[in-house]
Parts: sequence; structure tokens; C-alpha cells
Amino acid sequence: MSVVALYVPGSRPDRFGRAVATGAEVILDLEDSVAPDERAEARATVADWVTSHDGPVQVRVNAPGTAACVADLAALPAGVALRVPKVEDPDQLAPFAGHPLHVLVESAAGVERVLEIARAASVVSIALGEADLAAELGLSTEAAFDWIRSRIVVAAAAAGLPAPMMSAYPDLRDLEGLEASCHHGRELGMRGRTAVHPAQVEVIRRVFAPSERELAWAAEVLRALGSAAGVATLADGSMVDAAMARRAQAILGG
Repeated sequence: MSVVALYVPGSRPDRFGRAVATGAEVILDLEDSVAPDERAEARATVADWVTSHDGPVQVRVNAPGTAACVADLAALPAGVALRVPKVEDPDQLAPFAGHPLHVLVESAAGVERVLEIARAASVVSIALGEADLAAELGLSTEAAFDWIRSRIVVAAAAAGLPAPMMSAYPDLRDLEGLEASCHHGRELGMRGRTAVHPAQVEVIRRVFAPSERELAWAAEVLRALGSAAGVATLADGSMVDAAMARRAQAILGG
């Protein structure tokens, strides 16, 4: 699974190909980045493009229960992966049956029900929408999100989902700040990040890619456990077991 996904406004088809060329998973947006009077045209453009595109792509639809969301669902082909914003209750996901769902939790109410949401049918990933959360909760620093991010990480694991991707970093020019933020998110157990500009993609990819040391550790763990009955000792004297094997497989992409 990709560790970086790039948002592209659905009203800017001239950017679709350039987004694909970055190697990131592409998220075509019909929500916040598209003006309301441009959404009908963007919806038709996105629907046509995803029908002919073979690579990984998601479409961020409008919030559940809105007329714009109903129109999005009517226009999009069956089976396309959807990024569903502002989810607060698993019952809101019923209209999206038949689509793989990447759910965004963007409110205190959504955070309080995140495990139920994560376990809902068709949900393949969960993530935070931090801009709305910051506004609702009065959060103003990176550290203020630590508890909420950790809660999302735990909920994803409990539901058998991959670790969440981080929300987009809003300062497009601050690549050093983006890198530091990504390192912090990785320490909290997050697996990647969405981007809003191609310049952010390589920074995110580099931070979340396994290091040479991690790759070597993972390979050694699997070799050691392959010839042991559940528990093994590595060359540095550390003991590893089946739980470590799962982590090693994740690092190696298996």
C-alpha cells in the first residue's frame, strides 16, 4: 500500500496526469478544493477519468447526507475507491455500499466513535481531518494532536486496518517542517501521509520508507524465526517471536 497520496482538485484535469507521474496514489477531490459552482463539471470530468484509468485512485466525495454527495455517488462508477469526509457515525456509510471506503474523521463526535466507524463494512482505511478538528477543539500545535493520532492508530489496529496516513501538511513551502512532522507521526505508528502539492511527495516517501537498518532487521527476524519454534535470538542477543515476524513482514511489504 502506498505511503503517500496526492490530492488533486477534480476541477483541474490538467493536473491529473502530473499527479500520476509522481508515483503517489491519486485522490481526485470533489469536496473542499472545488468551488460549489464548479462541482457539476468536476464530477463529470472525474467520473470519465476514473473509468479509463488503471492505476490506484481515490475520489473524495462530499460529506455524507449532502445533496452534493448524492450527486457524486450517482455520477461515479461502481467499485471506485471513495474517500469519505466528515464521518461521525457508521450508519452514515450505508449509501456507499459497493465501494472501498477511506474514511476521514474530522470532529470530536467522530473521534469518540472511531472504532465503530473503522469496523463498518467496506472500510479499508481511516484517517483524521485535522484542520476541522483543530478548529473545533482549539488545537494550535503539532503536539496537541498526539493523543488523537494515537487513538486513531489504535482503532485502526483493533479493526484490522492498516495504520492511518497523516493529514496533509498545510504549509507548502515548509518542507523541513513537513519532514519533522512526518518523523513524529511515524513515531506514533502512522504509515504515510497525504500531500496537497507534488513538492511534498518525495519528502513524505523518504521519511516513511523503511531504512536500510530496518530492512536488514526484518530480513534477519524472518530468517531466524523460519528455523525456530516460535521464538528465536538474533545476532545482537535480542529475542524475537511471532509478533516481531508480523512487524518484519510489514516492513518488507509482505
